[in-house]
Amino acid sequence: MIIDETFKAAVRKYPNKPVLIFLGEKYTYAHLDDVVEKLSRALHKHGVRPKDKAIIFLPHCPQWIVVWLALQRMGAVAVPVTHFYGPKDLQYIANDSGAETIFCMDTNFGYVSKVLAETSLKRVVVTSIADALPWWKKTVGKLYNRIPEGKFSLGENVYAFPSLLKESAPALPPVHAAPEDMAEMLYTGGTTGFPKGVPISSVLLLESVLEQRRSSSKLIPPGTDVVIQGAPLYHILGQAVGFGALFTGDTLILLPKMNLDAIFEHIQRYKAKSFFGTPTLYRMILEHDRLDQYNLRSLEYNFSGGDALPGEVANRWLKKFGKPISQGYGATETCGGVALTPPGEQSPEGTGGKILSIRRALLVDPDTLEPVAEGGSGELLVSSDHMVTAYWNKPEETARHFVDIDGQRWYRTGDIVRIDKEGWLYFMDRSVDIIKHKGYRVAASKIEAVLQEHPAVIAACAVGIADPAVGERIKAFVVLKEDVKGVTAYDLATWCRQRLASYEVPQYIEFRDMLPKSKVGKLLRRELRAEERRKFAPV
Repeated sequence: MIIDETFKAAVRKYPNKPVLIFLGEKYTYAHLDDVVEKLSRALHKHGVRPKDKAIIFLPHCPQWIVVWLALQRMGAVAVPVTHFYGPKDLQYIANDSGAETIFCMDTNFGYVSKVLAETSLKRVVVTSIADALPWWKKTVGKLYNRIPEGKFSLGENVYAFPSLLKESAPALPPVHAAPEDMAEMLYTGGTTGFPKGVPISSVLLLESVLEQRRSSSKLIPPGTDVVIQGAPLYHILGQAVGFGALFTGDTLILLPKMNLDAIFEHIQRYKAKSFFGTPTLYRMILEHDRLDQYNLRSLEYNFSGGDALPGEVANRWLKKFGKPISQGYGATETCGGVALTPPGEQSPEGTGGKILSIRRALLVDPDTLEPVAEGGSGELLVSSDHMVTAYWNKPEETARHFVDIDGQRWYRTGDIVRIDKEGWLYFMDRSVDIIKHKGYRVAASKIEAVLQEHPAVIAACAVGIADPAVGERIKAFVVLKEDVKGVTAYDLATWCRQRLASYEVPQYIEFRDMLPKSKVGKLLRRELRAEERRKFAPV
């Protein structure tokens, strides 16, 4: 099956059941399907065709889901990105993907307008938070200034989302979509400093999402779950939980912002049963001073991904709520889960889950690619029947991260793990090129490239410093040009804030006379990382 057929099957089975809850409003499966149909017809009328790419530059709101599903119905390709992107990142994604359509909020339309002339974008669809609300909530929200508003101008090829839904448009022509066709393209950090497009097919996404839902179905039968979206929908781990709800008759709660009190209130009010979050988010919940004012006992399935879950966080959660946190390990390139903790099964301490049956895992020496001895640790290689086999327009990155061994394609995770005889995966170390900060994968090379663009900087190196509160904090080591004086860490941090997403900006900047390099001139991040570890090692 393909994605649209899977969603339509859920609509037929659960037409009157709530599929989305947003700011107190409920949307049934039948209503959502009707809006998806209207939007897909209008988009086709205005020139969007199968295999065309469209950027989703939206925060969490019903429109996000409508747009994504409408693109699937048309056989087009969704390109979801964070709504925190600035013009530079947006321009890069548009040009790299070749997208011709972008969906944005009125509040970030200004960024879109700045890049239109420099990209292949032909049409812009603008929406607002208020578009998802009934008239009386819009009125109250605007009266009390609770609804953010941005200015935008309608014109040629700039459309208002509500207007498209009201247009009279003919039925879609037959869409000849195949399971192996690209359904979406997610962008992940690149070791060369630029994000890499990961093409994900319809069959791979469904396989991954439904496997995740099958895991939780041991606790919560399909069609009975209420899921609170605790991770971004532009991230594969957020999709693994959120899309699983859409395809199996569950109810998905969307929050426009990740505010802890709002999360607690929604769990309590709607008796949410499933929750996904990063280890950082779970820690923040446990340490929130108003936690005991809410009843979160309805939660049955608590899932953690995006980073290794500290044992003390897992133990505190279990003691507090009497329910364990199920862990998972995965990547964008593997379309989510490689390993999951089966609910109800006692997991060994320190594990990232058990290798899934839909994945194949191989541990190798990272230098020789020779298999390691049984019980030993090595770089994790992952393969599957419908796997991603290459990055979009990135042959050098593809050659670096995908290998063929004995006639089979494998993705090199760059992570050092150990797998025991029962299939439990234990995370040992990660690639030094990627920093895990607050659940985000941050490319060290991207930070370095931005720092080296500064006229006073001759060299830079970024590494992750372990911090139980956020996973890793970002520290940059900088070498200034000899004749430069008066440039401070504050100056460089300001430079970065103007060019990077907020979660990519270094928290620490240290000046050095030189940086460690190999004999061939390759930057040795691992030496700086090891140096930082020694500083905080117990005596």
